[in-house]
Amino acid sequence: MKELAEVVAVDGNRVTVTTQLKTACSGCAQVSTCGAGILSKVFADRNAQFHVVTDESVTVGDRVELDVPEQAVTQFALMLYGLPILALLIIAIALQSSEAVHEGITILLSFAGFALTFLGLRAWFRRRDIKINQLVRIKTV
Repeated sequence: MKELAEVVAVDGNRVTVTTQLKTACSGCAQVSTCGAGILSKVFADRNAQFHVVTDESVTVGDRVELDVPEQAVTQFALMLYGLPILALLIIAIALQSSEAVHEGITILLSFAGFALTFLGLRAWFRRRDIKINQLVRIKTV
């Protein structure tokens, strides 16, 4: 997966880059009439800024191409979307089989597990930032 970014800071071999976050709506013909397309325009000026370690010689203001292996993107997307849903289902099934737990409590606990899984993944991804950043390759454009 490739993305264009701009170098905003250089500290030795640690480079800070920023990239414009895009939505799928930018490529759709119905963007001006669709509700999601209209909302995407409201939040269109979002930028992602992050640090990447590289041996490439870059200066502030350079446009660079970020390259992330597709296998890593797929793996992280499956974890981010799949694990919370899996947690929700497992908790719901486990609590539903118990006669002592009311249906409302089962629903609340299932959604709580769903949310806690997101928070756990967020913390886990932050600890893994160094390894994730090693997957990103910078190439000057």
